[in-house]
Amino acid sequence: MKWTAMLFALIFMAGLGPASGVAGTLRIDGSTTVLPFAQKLVEAFMEKHPEMNISLSGGGSGNGIKALIDGTTNIANSSRFLKDEEVKLALERGVYPVPFAVAYDCIVPVAHPANPVTDLTMARLKAIYMGEIKNWKEIGGVDKEIIVVSRDTSSGTYEVWDEKVMRKERVFAGALLQASNGAVTQAVSRNKYALGYLGIGYLDKSVKALTVNGVPGNEETALSGQFPISRALFMFTKGWPTGDTLTFINYVLNPTKGQKLIREAGFVPLH
Repeated sequence: MKWTAMLFALIFMAGLGPASGVAGTLRIDGSTTVLPFAQKLVEAFMEKHPEMNISLSGGGSGNGIKALIDGTTNIANSSRFLKDEEVKLALERGVYPVPFAVAYDCIVPVAHPANPVTDLTMARLKAIYMGEIKNWKEIGGVDKEIIVVSRDTSSGTYEVWDEKVMRKERVFAGALLQASNGAVTQAVSRNKYALGYLGIGYLDKSVKALTVNGVPGNEETALSGQFPISRALFMFTKGWPTGDTLTFINYVLNPTKGQKLIREAGFVPLH
């Protein structure tokens, strides 16, 4: 946390200096969780500003933040906050990432629609992902091995799951690691005995959302903090944004523009 505090102090002392970039061109990289609503935002923004050229790619929160520090992107999408080591590296390179919370999200456990289990406690989720609970019959399901599906360690979704569910305990070696929310959806929808987790914007009829401690993951429980695996989603800029970057960030945060599109994409707007 000391590196995060130092970052904010340096941004303040620097007078929130302008970010560099080529006028009329923006590059946005990072979180696959943010990607669905980022695509809607970019498409709508470019319709309003046809003179703009915006490139958008996924690849994970860590990759987006690395690109921001390296100076190869204007905006880093992230489903988590910066790690201390990322703040340290940024400061060493004279980069001051500025966070903008743009939406809220729930990370929802999902099973196959045919699975009779409907709710899991936080303790059971942790035990399953540690490999201590191995069979669905131990938690009210059929007598079949639980196929555990997790995100890889470059994912911001994994980082939040690690913090809130695993409490920094390791996911056991038998878990199937997936590189994106979409890959988790496919893995769980094709296997009756699989268990995974998804950002709320990726929920569809091909998987069944499970409640956690009896609480469903939705807009209301995310904003209230009642759902135990909820988080903010961020866009980071290199220094305080100016020019085209600032115009885009303002569009994203506008209640009747960007925030409306975020809700339409299935995510939770700020207000």
